[in-house]
Amino acid sequence: MRQYLLDSAPLAAYLNGRQVAVDLISPWITRREAATSILVYGEITEYLKGLSHFSRRHAQLRRLLREVYPYFLTYAILDRYADIRRQLRPLDNDHEASPAQAAQQEAKTSALPYAL
Repeated sequence: MRQYLLDSAPLAAYLNGRQVAVDLISPWITRREAATSILVYGEITEYLKGLSHFSRRHAQLRRLLREVYPYFLTYAILDRYADIRRQLRPLDNDHEASPAQAAQQEAKTSALPYAL
């Protein structure tokens, strides 16, 4: 059962062999608990296009997505995503969060346990 929805930053870190990300995410992949969205695939592809050896790196990403299931976006998934993000990033009344608060919350939501 997939239990962890990976955002672009941790998945890119895993792809780049960052040890902290590899140590955290590898067990989830082994147990088939990791998933991502097809949007994350697009974001990482955009990042990879700015690097040398794009073809090789892109092939690595495609192989990784054989193990990390990429959910295709539906209205129901995006509605659930919005609910989760709002729960994890409560705003102070009607005021927008500061950029620093938003960055802290983004770090907390980059690998979300989820149920869809």
